[in-house]
Formats: sequence, C-alpha cells, structure tokens
Amino acid sequence: MRAGESTPTAAGPRGHALSAADVTVAYDGVDVVHDASLRLRPGEVTVLVGPNGSGKSTLLRTLARLQRARRARLVIDEDTDGFALSTRHFARHVALLTQGRPTPSGLTVRDVVEFGRYPYRGRWGAADPGGRAAVDRALAMTGVTELAERGAEHLSGGQLQRVWLAGCLAQDTGVLLLDEPTNHLDLRYQVELLDLVRDLADDHRIAVGAVLHDLDQAAAVADRMVLLDDGRIVADGRPADVLRPELLSKAYGIRIDVDDDPLTGRLRTRAIGRHHQRTERLSTSS
Repeated sequence: MRAGESTPTAAGPRGHALSAADVTVAYDGVDVVHDASLRLRPGEVTVLVGPNGSGKSTLLRTLARLQRARRARLVIDEDTDGFALSTRHFARHVALLTQGRPTPSGLTVRDVVEFGRYPYRGRWGAADPGGRAAVDRALAMTGVTELAERGAEHLSGGQLQRVWLAGCLAQDTGVLLLDEPTNHLDLRYQVELLDLVRDLADDHRIAVGAVLHDLDQAAAVADRMVLLDDGRIVADGRPADVLRPELLSKAYGIRIDVDDDPLTGRLRTRAIGRHHQRTERLSTSS
C-alpha cells in the first residue's frame, strides 16, 4: 500500500487532518485567491464565510483538487502530499458535496449512494468487499435508510440533499467538504442538515470544511470560522474572534451588528440597512 492510502473499515472512516498553505488561484491571469492557508482538524467544523466573490468556494474546490491552483501545498495528516496521490486514492481521504447537483433519474436512492464507492472499485467495476456495509452506514447516518429503494427523482429537495451527502459519506473519508449545503432547503432541512454536520464531527471525528452564506448558521455549527474578503483570509479563529462588527462590516460593505441571542447564548448578526438606520435615528431623537 502506498503512503497515504487507506482502506475502509466496518466502523467507518477515521478522522484526517487536511492542511493547505500558500494557496493562490487565478482566473484568466487574475488572482482570485491570494496566499490562503488553513487547516481542517479531525472532529472540528471549520466554516468559510464572506461576501459573494470573496473566494470561498474557489478555495474549497482547490482543497478538493477540483480547482487548479497557481501555487499551493496540500498535506493530509502530517506527511502525505495531497497532490502526489492519484485521484482515486485522494478520494479515499477527501469528499466534496458540491452545489447544484442534478436530480438523478431512473436510479434508486441506494444506487445514488453507491456512486460514492467509486474510489474502492478499481477498474471495470472490480469487487468492493466493504461497499454494502459502507452504503448501509451512510444511509443510516443521514436518516434515509427507509428511502433506499425509492426512486431518487421522487424525493424532496431536503431528502435529495441528504442522499447526496450519504454518497459522500459512503466514500469513507476522514475529510468532508461542503459547498453551501443548505442552499435551496427550507428551514427545517437546513437545521437538520447542520445538526448532522455537527454529529459527523462530534461522533465520527470527521474533519468538516463548509462554505455557508448565513452567518448565524455558521456561528451555530462552527468550531472555527474563516472570513474571506477579496480572495484573502482576513480572520481565522473561534466564532467570537471572527464575528466582530468591524471585521464583518468592512468585508460585506454594510454595517453589521453582533450580539448574543438571549435564548441560545450564541452570537447573532444583524445587517443594518437604510430603513433600520432611519428607525434608529427616529428612536434616538424621540
């Protein structure tokens, strides 16, 4: 077995660390991510936040080796060069749930989840001894076991998102990357998916890196947050260190207040628009 390779076990994946350093990515000769460095640790959820065009998804896709970098170092655990591994063996360490996956037609939920086993099948569909157990485990972890034989085209958006996530979990990786996983989900499924993300980190020691637009959702699920602005990491730390009004207001170009939610004790953000400011002025003058 080559250095850095792993095999799935009946108990599921063990956590891996994924470190990226000096990541610079260019589109059409223009740098859009500048010298970014971060580390995803087993059992931790790291959330990338920032305005549109700040480089969040580009950085995440670079970590998954789906985006070519002009310069980057990628290390799994402490000693495995992430760029030296074959595509198949890298996929045994790192899985990515991308945005905007199509709705599968003519496939059952189990069929879709089984696609996640591609790194273990080898050429021409070679046998995958651990495949059945891994798929069953992924179905159970995402709560879709009872849907296993249903046609995927008949699922709701929230159910289908869980199925795609199950496919990523079936890869038996120690690192899971999620690109805006709550997009297009109603409130219930957003909350349930974020609860599941916490379970993956807390109970299964998976290192999770996610891009989220909603700052309050990020604060609720993250151990660490990374704030990007114009392709640069401008803050990296605990949510309390990153969700600071001066940092957020500068990055987003709008006044953002931060306080503690009286019910949950978590940090809560509020973007202040023109009408809010007018109300404040009226309240102050009365």
